[in-house]
Amino acid sequence: MLQHRAKLYQTKQHKTKLGSHLLLSSSLLSSSLLSSSLLSSSLLSSSLLLMTGQSAFADTGSQTDESANVEQGGWIDGLLENLGADGEYNQDKMIDFSVLPGPFYNPEMSFGVGVSAIGLYQVDKEDQVSQLSTLIINGFASANGALGIAVANKTFLQQDRLRFYVDAVIADAPEVYYGRGYDENRQDDNKVTFDNQQVSLAPSLRKRISAQSFIGIGMDFNYSSADDIDRGQSMVDSSMLVESSRSVGASLLVNYDSRDSVLSPRSGRLVELDSKRYRQEFGSQTDFNVQSLLYSEYLSIGESGDVLAWQVHGRFTQGDVPWDQLSALGGGGLLRGYNSGRYRDEQMLLAQVEYRLNLPGRHGMVFWGGAGGLADNIDKLSADELLPTAGVGYRFEVKPKVNLRLDMGFGNGDSGFYFNVNEAF
Repeated sequence: MLQHRAKLYQTKQHKTKLGSHLLLSSSLLSSSLLSSSLLSSSLLSSSLLLMTGQSAFADTGSQTDESANVEQGGWIDGLLENLGADGEYNQDKMIDFSVLPGPFYNPEMSFGVGVSAIGLYQVDKEDQVSQLSTLIINGFASANGALGIAVANKTFLQQDRLRFYVDAVIADAPEVYYGRGYDENRQDDNKVTFDNQQVSLAPSLRKRISAQSFIGIGMDFNYSSADDIDRGQSMVDSSMLVESSRSVGASLLVNYDSRDSVLSPRSGRLVELDSKRYRQEFGSQTDFNVQSLLYSEYLSIGESGDVLAWQVHGRFTQGDVPWDQLSALGGGGLLRGYNSGRYRDEQMLLAQVEYRLNLPGRHGMVFWGGAGGLADNIDKLSADELLPTAGVGYRFEVKPKVNLRLDMGFGNGDSGFYFNVNEAF
């Protein structure tokens, strides 16, 4: 049974010439989940040349060139295998890791080096029901002193009757603040820059209560302290940045989850309500509430392996909400194409749709569009103040059901280049 299960997790070993060059170019661009802000246009242009200049459509008429390409492909495949990016799961290892290092650049953090470690493991080797558990560790360091590490862990237990999730971040990195709301956030002159010293920890335990439903509890700890605040010519009120923020809360969630895979779903639906209460009795500096509503749908397209996915996501707050806990749009997951931290307010609502195109071997492309809005009250969310986004991305399956993703997103007057692990939603 164990050998049969291992075969189920094996993927095709064929690596196309297109995918090898795309993977190398993406590794050279960035390797930090935390550094998903706008890259310089020169770097973006260079990456596009790298991705298209040596694609599968290149001229291979010469036998000499073909032999050189085969030799180079073998070298690249050997490198990927040594890094653990072989597309397979080795059940004999306690945690089967892939490690992908690479330099990056963005305007806030300058040049830096990051490392992404992606691990798969199984708590009970006899468990034939639970999905493979994942441990993803992302670290970075940049020339201007920015440092950070992020951990995302999903553990599946007891024949998938229990799921234990942990997300944690420790970082000291540049960030931006443009005030609150659509009008203030849209003004380029409102930009305030600062170094954000951040610590966060969010564990949660989810118990299956029916074939496709879970109930869960968790806690959420967040600490942020702004340093080296540069207001420039900004006229927005940024006085709250002077004080550090500490938020400690308890969460209760219920969901319906019929997805075939948590990491890389091809079919099914996720409907989730997550309610958090932050209170001074727990150690929080202020009292406030956060409700997150999520609806995601995944539709497999025939036998092609393609997937059509869409999502509606809302985050609504009440009470004395600190600046670092405001609802935000942008970054690598929520409305790609906008600078993370720029668009903030108390209430947020977005919708996005994505077509995931399956390519030969372990490769794929995605195309997406979406829009979102912010306001201080729910009834002020307006179609006249929507932030649109569209983009294209490349996928490479590093491990079974674990994709490396390279996305280019375009918003209204903003754009973003992202290198992350797993899908945006």
